[in-house]
This record gives sequence, C-alpha cells and structure tokens, in this order.
Amino acid sequence: MPTLTPVPTLPWNYIAKLVCIGDSATGKSSLTVRLCEGRFSASHDVTIGVEFGSRIVPVGPPANTSLGIGSPNGRSNNAANGEQKKMKLSLWDTAGQETYKSITRSYFRGASGALLVFDITRRSSFESVTSWLNDLRQIAEEGIVVILVGNKSDLAAQSTDVEGGSKRAVTREEAEDWCRRENIVQYVETSAKSGEGVERAFLEVAERIYQNIEAGKYDLNDRRSGVKGYGTTGREEGKAPKTVNLTMNDAVKSGQGRNNCC
Repeated sequence: MPTLTPVPTLPWNYIAKLVCIGDSATGKSSLTVRLCEGRFSASHDVTIGVEFGSRIVPVGPPANTSLGIGSPNGRSNNAANGEQKKMKLSLWDTAGQETYKSITRSYFRGASGALLVFDITRRSSFESVTSWLNDLRQIAEEGIVVILVGNKSDLAAQSTDVEGGSKRAVTREEAEDWCRRENIVQYVETSAKSGEGVERAFLEVAERIYQNIEAGKYDLNDRRSGVKGYGTTGREEGKAPKTVNLTMNDAVKSGQGRNNCC
C-alpha cells in the first residue's frame, strides 16, 4: 500500500498588519512589548518613526468563544472539524509625537486593523483620539477594524489624595459613548504593567479581521488589504508555500504614485 504523506500543520493561516496609534506616552510600545514578549519595562525610549513586533494568535472557534463575537452569516467557521485557525499579527508601533506624525501616518496604509490608544489618567490623550481616527480613516483602506484602548488601568485604581480620589480622568461611559458616535466596534481597558486586558485588546482586532476574511471582504492577493493567506503569493504546485512578511517597504511602495503621501 502507498504511504500517505501527512498534511503539514501551517504555522499560521493568515497574517494581518496592525498599527498602534495615539498620543506619545500612552503606552503603545509597552502594550506591544507585553503582547510579544510578555514583559513590562518601567522605562522605554520614545519611539522614533515606527517599531515592529509580531505574535501568532488563535482566531475563530473554539478559541473565540470567550470573546462573544458571532460568526459571519451564522457560519460554523471550521468548528465542525475542530481546526483552530491562527493569525500572525504584524504589529507596527508608531510614534505619537507631533514631530513624527507626517512620517508615521504613511504606515497607516495597508493596515487591516488598528489599536487607538489613550491614557485613561490623561484626558488630553483621550481628546486627541478623534484627530488620530480622522487621520487613519483618510489614509488607511476603507473598512479597517479599529479598537479603542484605554491604557494604564492600574494607575486609574490608585488614590491621589487622602480622600481616596481616583487618578482616572476618563470614564468607561465616556469612552464607550465616543465609540458609538464614531462607529468603533469595541472599547477595551488595559494595563501594560499588569498585563490585564492586553491580549483581549489584540484578540478583539484579530477576531474581527478573521470574521471579515470569512465574509469575503478582503482580496488576500492584494497587499493593500493588509491581510495575506499563508502561501497566497508565488505558490506553485508541488512546492512549499512562501512565507509572507509585511515589511517597512510595503508602506513605502504602497505610497508610490500618490501625491499626498502623508
């Protein structure tokens, strides 16, 4: 009898480009480091331009059960055969300083998801999120998945005076109201220091991107969509699929031929 060759397990099924945006010192880099490396550093250099990280996360059933995000069109999304899909998140951590804004905005192109981050103990950073969102929507592809993230929840619980006043400057209700007005799908509070809510924030974005993939909303062969399937480009019969990596050149190339690159 002929020997059956086992089907190799893919390291991931899809890769998606995510950007972390928001004012400086809101903890964007700390969130990325916490997700990718599982650690927190009390001191972090100011991001100049953009920094990168990656993490493979599960998407679809059974892992998405705890998120409570329904399947598109009621589909089972491979639940029947028990196959767990995986998505590689290519994280682009952008600088929040005004000095670098014209540069970092160019990296919004080709992103399929974004975490819009503010510091819940600093109201000015929350007041800036509308401007960041407008910039994102002007440059990124239509339909980009955006999650609002209120970081530094650990500080919000601390007292600032003898009467037990909170350091929180933005309430959850305010943030959720803003999300409804701006058609943002979810608000998540996080602490890069303790790790609370961090994985949840990234999984919320990844899962909604996966739902869009299942609904056929992306062309996986078009780099502008920000999503690639494993081996979707350059694959020939009998040859192993090529790994697709989104790099800094993707942002540069996608901006060529446009007059208003930033």
